[in-house]
Amino acid sequence: MDSQISQAPQASGSPQSPHTFQVDLRGLVDLLSHHLYSSPKVYLRELLQNAVDAITARRAEDPDAPARVRLSVEAGALRVEDTGVGLTEADVHNLLATIGRSSKRAEGLQEARSDFLGQFGIGLLACFVVAERIRVVSRSSRTPDAPPVEWTARDDGSYTVRTLPHEARTEPGTTVHLVARTGSAEWLAEERVLSLARDFGSLLPYDVRVGGEAVTELPAPWDRAYPSPAARRVALARHCHDLFGFTPLDSIDLDVPLAGVRGVAYVLPSAVSPAQRAGHRVHLKGMLLTERAEQLLPDWAFFVRCVLDTDSLRPTASRESLYEDETLAGIREALGERVRGWLTGLAAGDPERLAAFLSVHHLGVKALARHDREMLRTMLPWLPFETTDGRLSLEEFAQRHPMVHFTRTVEEYRQVAPIASAQGIGVVNGGYTYDSELVEALPAVRPGTVVAELDADTVTAHLDAVDPAEELALSGFLAAARARLDPLGCDVVLRAFHPLSVPALHLDDRESRHEQARAEAESGADDLWAGILGSLRGSAPRARLVLNHLNPLVRRIGSLGDPELIGTATESLYGQALLMAQRQLRPADSALLNRAFLGLLEWATHDDESTGGSHR
Repeated sequence: MDSQISQAPQASGSPQSPHTFQVDLRGLVDLLSHHLYSSPKVYLRELLQNAVDAITARRAEDPDAPARVRLSVEAGALRVEDTGVGLTEADVHNLLATIGRSSKRAEGLQEARSDFLGQFGIGLLACFVVAERIRVVSRSSRTPDAPPVEWTARDDGSYTVRTLPHEARTEPGTTVHLVARTGSAEWLAEERVLSLARDFGSLLPYDVRVGGEAVTELPAPWDRAYPSPAARRVALARHCHDLFGFTPLDSIDLDVPLAGVRGVAYVLPSAVSPAQRAGHRVHLKGMLLTERAEQLLPDWAFFVRCVLDTDSLRPTASRESLYEDETLAGIREALGERVRGWLTGLAAGDPERLAAFLSVHHLGVKALARHDREMLRTMLPWLPFETTDGRLSLEEFAQRHPMVHFTRTVEEYRQVAPIASAQGIGVVNGGYTYDSELVEALPAVRPGTVVAELDADTVTAHLDAVDPAEELALSGFLAAARARLDPLGCDVVLRAFHPLSVPALHLDDRESRHEQARAEAESGADDLWAGILGSLRGSAPRARLVLNHLNPLVRRIGSLGDPELIGTATESLYGQALLMAQRQLRPADSALLNRAFLGLLEWATHDDESTGGSHR
C-alpha cells in the first residue's frame, strides 16, 4: 500500500508547504528482507556503513572533524550515533525520493547506492528486517544554521518528517533509534550487537564502540609490527584460528598496492577437494563485505583461505558479494601471482616447508603446474608421483629412466606395475588427477626426455617367449584354456617372466575395454539396437591372459589332461589376475569367480572310485 503522508509542520510553528511522497515502504522492505539480504544480521553492517560514510563525507570537507560511532542497547532498542556529515530537511526529502525511485526495480538499488544519500536510504531501510520502528535525528555540518530534522518510519509503511528545536541536537551528526519487532529482539541484544559489530567492523578506520567496548582492532594483523618473523607467524596463525577455526601450515602476504589490496592467505593444514569452493573474507574499505567470496583467487589455489581489505573492488547492491568485472579479474590474477611466488620461494630457500606443504596439497600445485610450464619446471624435483620405482618426483624418475612410460588409468597401472618393474620398464601412474597431463608435458620442460604411453602390446613385447617346442607340447592345454575364456572376450598367451610368484597377468587397454563393453551391450539388446551396436564393432585387440610359464602352479595346470578341469583352473587364474589388478568386476566376472571356486572345491573333495581316496 502506497503511503501518502504530508510532512508535519515545524516545531516552531512556521508555515510549511505540504510534501507528498509516493513510496511503497512495505514493498521495499519485503524486497530488502526476502530478496536482497541473506540474513537479518546485515542490518548492523548497514548502520555501521551509514555512519562510516557520513564521517568520511564530513572529513572530506573538514579533516579535523571527530570520527566516532557509538552503539548502545537499552531494553530491546538500539541507538547508533555518529559524528558524520548529517542531514538537512531538504536532504531527507531527497532521501525519500531516492528510496521511491529505488523501489521501482531491484536493479535501481545499485544506482541508488552510488552516492551518500542513496547508500544511507537503502541501508537505513534494511533495518526493518529486525525493527518495527526507526527514528532518525540528524543535524547537518554543511548547513550549521539548519535545525535538526527527525524522520520516523514504521514497518507498516507509514512515516513522518519534521524539524526539531535547535537544542534537540547541538552537534552535527546523526542518531538512529531502532525498536525491535516481535520475534527479533535477539538481534538487538547487546552481546549480539557487539559480536556483529566486531565481525563487520574490526578493520574500520574510525573509533567504533558498543557500550564502551572497542570494536576496531587496527592496524590489521598483517600490517602490525612484530619483533621477529617467527613472532609474526605465530600471531597470524592465532588470527587464522580465531577467524577460520584452523591453524595454518603457513601464511602468504597478499600485498597488491596498485589494486589497493592488503591481506593474508592461510594455507589449509589438511587436503581438500579441488571442487570445494573456498570461502574468503573480503573487507571493503574496512567493512566486512562477505565471508564467502568464491571468485577471489584462481581455481587452482583451493588450498588457501584468505582475508583482505580493498578499496577497489565493486560490491553488488546487497554488498554481500563482488561483481565479476575487469578489476576483480586483475586482482585475482595478481593474488594468484602472490601464491605462485610463495611456492617458488619455498622451492628456492625452504625445501623442508615445501615438502610439508606438498605432502598435503600436491594436487593444487599440480593443477597450477599443468597450465604453467615455469611452475612445472620449478616443482619437478618436488612433486610426488606413484611409479614402479616407488613414490618419486618426475625429475628423479626421468634421471633413472630416459624412456618414461605412463598409464592413463589406475587400473592399467595396477595391471602392469609388478611385471614392468621386474622387466626394468619404468612406469608412472598417470591415472590420478592431472598426472598424465604433467607427464606428457615433461619433454617441454626437460629436453631429451622421451615419454610414451604404456599399452598391453608394449608389456607383452617385453616378456620372454616360450621355447616353441615347449609351447607345442602345451597346445592341448592352451586350446582348452582359450575355449573357456573366449566367451569373455579374452585370449590366452603363454610367456616367461618375472616375478615367478605371479602365475598370470591380465592385460587390456581402453580400446579393448570399449569393445568388450560394446559386445556385452549387443548381447543383451533387442534386434534393432543389437544391429546398431554391431555396426560399431571395432578391430581393437582383445584382452589377454598372459600365463607365466616359469610359475610352478601354471606348469602343474599345464600337465592336466582333463579339459574341464583345465577350464576351471584357467577361470581361477583369470579371476585371480583381475583381483590382483584391483579391477572392478563385471557381473560375468563375479559369476566366473564363483563358478571356478565351487568347481575347484568339488574337484578337491570328489571321491576317486578307483582309489577310494580324494584328489590331492
